[in-house]
Amino acid sequence: MYSIIGDLHVHTVASGHAYSTVLENANVAKKKGLIALGVADHGPSMPGGPPSIYFEARGHFPWEIEGVRVFFGAEVDIIDENGNLDLPPHVLKKLDYAIVSFHPQVYSGGSREENTRILLQALSNPLVDIVAHAGNPRYPLDYRVVVKEAVSQGKIFEINNSSFSVSRKGSSDNCRIIAQEIMRCGGELVVSSDAHFCHEIGEYSHALDLLSQVKFPSERILNLHKEKMFRFLENRKENKWRC
Repeated sequence: MYSIIGDLHVHTVASGHAYSTVLENANVAKKKGLIALGVADHGPSMPGGPPSIYFEARGHFPWEIEGVRVFFGAEVDIIDENGNLDLPPHVLKKLDYAIVSFHPQVYSGGSREENTRILLQALSNPLVDIVAHAGNPRYPLDYRVVVKEAVSQGKIFEINNSSFSVSRKGSSDNCRIIAQEIMRCGGELVVSSDAHFCHEIGEYSHALDLLSQVKFPSERILNLHKEKMFRFLENRKENKWRC
């Protein structure tokens, strides 16, 4: 069985529709044996989301809580048909990492071809690192195309546990395809809880069951391995300052 050591997609009260603080999240992460926690609150385009200044104030955010390494990221939304994002480059550069995603509250999306083109444009942004819950059937994609492009750029997809049980039902088959395409392309992925309440942190049973079924190689799940996970995040952060 896979044993995830870092949850990189977790929300706080700052997102407007999540219910725990950074400290509460870190304490639960510690109790569950995680060594790393990634706070990735929604951007300002999400109803109730924080303004840009929340992400600009990175200097006030702790690097470690109770022995848990805390990374400061964001889940940035695609806001239009050109793949533009809801945080500007100068803010994205201050983050440890950026997760990109579609949400119906922000952008309704289009056809499979349109969504594919839009996501490819977002992926071309050097400040984007991870693709969130791409299995959402509301936003059909050409998975072969988008996975190949992400892998070629050293970017990764997540398998999002909440997609199987909470907010994006019908994602299972698409997530299976994504995992298989990542294997075919020789890429890597992360497994995330997408927790909106602290007790959801470290809960990945649905995502891990799927990866077990497709026999996804454990060495290519970044947040199973401390050195690989930290190296990916540090490399992505260094690359941002070259942009």
